[in-house]
Amino acid sequence: MVFGSRRIPLLMLLMMMTLSFAAFGAEPMMMKVTGSGYLRARGVSIMLYDDNYSPVFFDQKDAALQIILHGHRIATNGSVRLMPTPEQWDLIPHLDGRQADKVHNRLTANASYPGYGLSYQVVVSAEPGGVRVSVNMDKPLSQILVGRAGYNLEFLPSIYEDKSYVVDNKVFGILPRYPEDRMTTVLPKPGDPKQVWYVEQWHKATGYTQPLPLATGKSMTLAAEDPLDRISVTSDTGPLMLYDGRDLAQNGWYVLRTLIPAGKTQDAVVWHIRPNYIPGWMRPPMIAHSQVGYAEDFPKVAVIELDRHFDAPKTARLLRLSDDGTFNEVFEGPISKPTPWLRYDYAKFDFSLVRDPGLYAIEYAGERSDVFPIAKDVYSHTWQTTLDCFLAAQMDHVSVRDAYHIWHGVPFLNDAVQAPPNTVHFDGYRMGPNTDSPYKAGQHIPGLNVGGWFDAGDFDNDAYGQFATIENLSLAYTTFHMKWDELSVDEKSRKVVMHRPDGVPDVVEQVEHGVLQQLAQIHAVGHPFADGIQSPYLKEYTSVGDAASIKDDRWAWTTENSFTDYGGVAALAAAVPVLKGWNDPLAKECLDAAVKLWNRVKAHPAPVPRRFRGFARFQAAQDWMAALNLMIATNGGEPYKKRVEELFPTMLQQFRFQGWTAVRALPYLPADYRTRFEAALKAYMPELDRQLDATPFGVPPSRGSWGNSEQVANFGTEMYFLHEAFPNIVGPEYTLRAANYLLGTHPVSSESYVAGIGTASKLKTYSQNRGDHSYIPGGMIPGYIIIKPDFPECITDFGMLWFEDETTISAASSWVLEANAAETIVKQLEEAADSNAGN
Repeated sequence: MVFGSRRIPLLMLLMMMTLSFAAFGAEPMMMKVTGSGYLRARGVSIMLYDDNYSPVFFDQKDAALQIILHGHRIATNGSVRLMPTPEQWDLIPHLDGRQADKVHNRLTANASYPGYGLSYQVVVSAEPGGVRVSVNMDKPLSQILVGRAGYNLEFLPSIYEDKSYVVDNKVFGILPRYPEDRMTTVLPKPGDPKQVWYVEQWHKATGYTQPLPLATGKSMTLAAEDPLDRISVTSDTGPLMLYDGRDLAQNGWYVLRTLIPAGKTQDAVVWHIRPNYIPGWMRPPMIAHSQVGYAEDFPKVAVIELDRHFDAPKTARLLRLSDDGTFNEVFEGPISKPTPWLRYDYAKFDFSLVRDPGLYAIEYAGERSDVFPIAKDVYSHTWQTTLDCFLAAQMDHVSVRDAYHIWHGVPFLNDAVQAPPNTVHFDGYRMGPNTDSPYKAGQHIPGLNVGGWFDAGDFDNDAYGQFATIENLSLAYTTFHMKWDELSVDEKSRKVVMHRPDGVPDVVEQVEHGVLQQLAQIHAVGHPFADGIQSPYLKEYTSVGDAASIKDDRWAWTTENSFTDYGGVAALAAAVPVLKGWNDPLAKECLDAAVKLWNRVKAHPAPVPRRFRGFARFQAAQDWMAALNLMIATNGGEPYKKRVEELFPTMLQQFRFQGWTAVRALPYLPADYRTRFEAALKAYMPELDRQLDATPFGVPPSRGSWGNSEQVANFGTEMYFLHEAFPNIVGPEYTLRAANYLLGTHPVSSESYVAGIGTASKLKTYSQNRGDHSYIPGGMIPGYIIIKPDFPECITDFGMLWFEDETTISAASSWVLEANAAETIVKQLEEAADSNAGN
């Protein structure tokens, strides 16, 4: 069972339809403001600016007025906008303030467009059956905004495509799966405020096109046939217009819009929103479990996510699948007392007593989980696809082929040209007043068309993603001695072929590919690039598909800073023991470059960017990792060992951040360092356990604007190294718990966060092929975030939200490391058991 997809059992659907029809004779829904400051009724939540637009990524489809209906966020971005279907970088309103009035069950937000002198207030008031939304202007629209400013609300395509829309109960249609609307040209007006350079360039490149509405009327009902998703909107003022935002961008949503009329201020727009109300509706239980299964002799715990109104049965059952297709009960056990977390309750089902290998499913309250194995080798085949498919598909400057499928041709052979100084980029890249390079702005920098990976769902070569991937893969190889070889890499001919061994471990070839780009940057300008290599234009940045089709030059963002210098040292030094014996000349080149860069940054540290100056601990950690990896690469060499000893106390104070890595230094340090580390670890573990016990899943929770699967993988790896060094203090369960979390034991749904790994996994991801609503096998998504204040979300059948769905190389490489750690723990226990049996 994967809750979150739109699969609804027939009996449950009939019950919901009966309840929905019964509502016609019942009291209408009346929403109330909660203590958390949003409007809520049974099955319906409406938030107003609990989440705001991003200061970096602007429109993330998670802001302003949002509607959650029957367990799914169906609508977002309810706000005044200046286009029918704004794209990510178009102007967004500035939030000036918000209030929640519990007495009158009313939400209010004040917002503005300062560049246009436009200020307004949005009021969302509970009324029978739903809410009244009104837009009040501080003053009438200026003429330049008449016909342009309107109130928009966007609806999720994966829920509403192929479902009906009804206009004024007269016009009927089906929302298209593929956008098919007529387009028009809307040129900017004289007097429009100047926008940032890349947005102006983008609109010119795309011809100022906008879609025409596919329907217009005073009332709209979406998904009339579906009691879970049906919603109606009526306008008391101007007409409602229905648009398809995917005409301009594959990540667009359906949009309802009413223009703000000239000359009006109070109630310039008035809507009545009526979500379908199902009295007594309850979200079905969701059984979260590992989609690859469980090791025979280790704990087996599923987490059951429960609607707070659900009268939870006290027991769950484990069923075994037979070869004739029947399921037979092999265990029935109690669930733990449900405990609240965010908006749901959570109970645990422990079936650790079952150890027999086989295929199983969990059944609880009429819900049945997906099938999963119990076996000795459940983690043994969880990381190879990430290494050989996802990371291979991300390889830059080479063609990548898998049998008949060409992932991409050879891209960016013209890399790269010097980025101009004093330039701020849409993806957060920036150049300072100096290029820190011998090249002039716009001049081609030779030698950069080698190695590296595409960082994520776009085609940039991000500095910190490259560093992390090199270090993760290097640590995986030196720790777990991975010999897996199913990838052929020919750097000279720029060809990579999957499922074709070439005699070199694939992880070694991936590390080699990563360091080639880092060495190229250092050869070109003397240091790693502070940000990396990135397209300067939104036209290329938004491209999906084959990177080889992008012909414009990417820019090299060459500003130097000591953070990046230390990162380059750490990555190159980490690669040295991996490459030794496979490519000795390259190993020597990496070590020489790392030592030279170390000496450079110690003698003349480059300024730290202003945006990093508040992160003193980050700077110490960068310095530490550079010294640690150089010490290991030189087998305890100086002056790196001395610097490790100097920073050791600081790292113990920052145990949760990067201090745990000090355990890797212990074999090179005097014995008293181990004693000091052990004392710090003993002090750290109780507080860590308290933090983990505060969540139902026993791993660090996702609290930011980006899902935290990578942090959980890193946590699992951290605990592996601590367990290996101090097994009497740190048990193996932390690492396995992290792996099981990533493989399905997490909130919202039980899909594995690693695409293609496990019985059910996330198969729509924000990857290079997201335009086809597809995925790259082995990529790991960020996973759930919290739609503030309390709604955990990771949409299973939609892959266009980067904060939930984007697959990155650093996350993928962290999974390779964590999965090997989990596999090794299980193997070690088996070997110990076999040894004891032999004795």
